[in-house]
Amino acid sequence: MSKTNHAQWSSRFSFILAATGSAVGLGNIWKFPYMTGESGGAAFVLVYLLCIALIGLPILVTEWMLGRRGQSNPVNTMATVAEQAGKSRAWLLVGVAGVLGAFFILSFYSVIGGWSLYYTLGSVTGDFSGQDADGIGALFNGMLANPGLLLLWHSIFMLLVIGIVARGVTKGLEGAVNVLMPALALLLVILIGYGMTTGHFGQAVEFLFSPDWSKLNGETVLAALGHAFFTLSLGMGIMLAYGSYLGKEVNLIKTARTVVIMDTVIALGAGLAIFPIVFANDLDLASGPSLIFVTLPLAFGNMGGGTILGLMFFLLLTFAALTSAISLLEPVTEFLEERTPLSRAASAVVAGIGAWALGIAALLSFNDWSSLTLFGLGIFDLLDKLTSKFMLPLTGLGAIIFAAWVLDKDVVREELGLGANGFKLWNLVTRFVAPIGVLVVFFASL
Repeated sequence: MSKTNHAQWSSRFSFILAATGSAVGLGNIWKFPYMTGESGGAAFVLVYLLCIALIGLPILVTEWMLGRRGQSNPVNTMATVAEQAGKSRAWLLVGVAGVLGAFFILSFYSVIGGWSLYYTLGSVTGDFSGQDADGIGALFNGMLANPGLLLLWHSIFMLLVIGIVARGVTKGLEGAVNVLMPALALLLVILIGYGMTTGHFGQAVEFLFSPDWSKLNGETVLAALGHAFFTLSLGMGIMLAYGSYLGKEVNLIKTARTVVIMDTVIALGAGLAIFPIVFANDLDLASGPSLIFVTLPLAFGNMGGGTILGLMFFLLLTFAALTSAISLLEPVTEFLEERTPLSRAASAVVAGIGAWALGIAALLSFNDWSSLTLFGLGIFDLLDKLTSKFMLPLTGLGAIIFAAWVLDKDVVREELGLGANGFKLWNLVTRFVAPIGVLVVFFASL
């Protein structure tokens, strides 16, 4: 069953904010700055931008193009566009994998979003004040060991996400990103401003922007390649869904370039906000995920104005998590809305409750179900590995191969508005460079 009357973005700017919001997630706030610092600073950034140009951007444009051409949910889109090209409907499996990937990721992403909400409250109530490293560590471990607490915040976070998506494309998605993205940018600017007062801002700038070519090796290039793919929300059905709300007047390549630039600027801005605090307090940069939930709260709890700074930082983190989470719920909601008798709101509720229920299994893997493993992994880690190492790369690969090798060349040229030379370059990148890059990411991650 399929419904007509497909929604549209009200403006190109709203679409750019939504796509950037999807791309800017928890990974941008801690992972990208941390990877940049550890992998040669500006040298890593340059390699990353090259990888974005050759892999991330072409796949992003491809997913938007397919979505716009299909004007439907990711599954219907792939089936329709394949049929129009006189090819097998089996290509709809690319859409199915994308929708499933988004669903699985949302289930555990919401759990981390809940942590962010909990820490936002904790920064207001003074939970970090005067704590030593053991105290902050105990706070984090105590949260993970408490299934009731995790369930409460996971549920609140998912309710916020469902509430936004249920309101539709213009009132829900656009309304949220039009508020959250400027707020996120403002918080980031304020935190960077604070960083300038620490006396360690110059050290942070040097750390991020002075190239150390000696640190560039096969491993760091692979890290740049992998992050270029994952940061843009590729292979999750999100950009197929977002593309389906696009009008023909939008130039996909120019718009993708804008989204990539905004995503990268925010990621580097996060580094300029975080690293001066890390250096000023002599904290461990290489602490990975715990940098956010253990290392930084320790700094906030022992500095003047730390309560306000902590609140602003965890609000920033929560906004980034929300803009990504609503984009993860969207492809599943769009699928249910168009393939079942359910309304938009009911589709969002059903999809959200499903992801919330799976998220409960994920959060229990930190405590009551910690002994329950599959392939040596708890449920949370299993969902993470299944999506990031298998589903996302293979879905992205399927989309780019379909567009480059199956879709009629004239269709692609018309959709992208490319001249002869531009189209030759596009063909080279999408037929060979991007697929090989994705395969390298896939096999390296195994």
